[in-house]
Amino acid sequence: QVQLVESGGGLVQAGGSLRLSCAVSGDTLSTYFTGWFRQAPGKEREFVTAISGTGGSTWYADSVKGRFTISRDNAKITVYLQMTSLKPEDTAVYYCAAGLVRTSNHPTWDVSYDYWGQGTQVTVSS
Repeated sequence: QVQLVESGGGLVQAGGSLRLSCAVSGDTLSTYFTGWFRQAPGKEREFVTAISGTGGSTWYADSVKGRFTISRDNAKITVYLQMTSLKPEDTAVYYCAAGLVRTSNHPTWDVSYDYWGQGTQVTVSS
């Protein structure tokens, strides 16, 4: 059973930066793509970014391109989300997720993910 634990959330002023971490246990990351999703109050969960098992491919939502960077350390079995130039609209609970690679999956679809973390709150003040 794969388990994911997020950390690094908090309160930051607009324009600031935060780095989220997602520690994975129960398996290696090489056979999974991993991603970050977020859910703001009253809104549906939305895709933020994802990275392939090898780290060679990444995907980003248009709203975060150029500001957020996903990376992974397969030795530490940890996925990171570096967030810069944060905006109040980035305020949400951020979830880390892992999905087995299947031909029917796509890393930007939440239904493609098999395992989810508990989430970490990110609040950006104006």
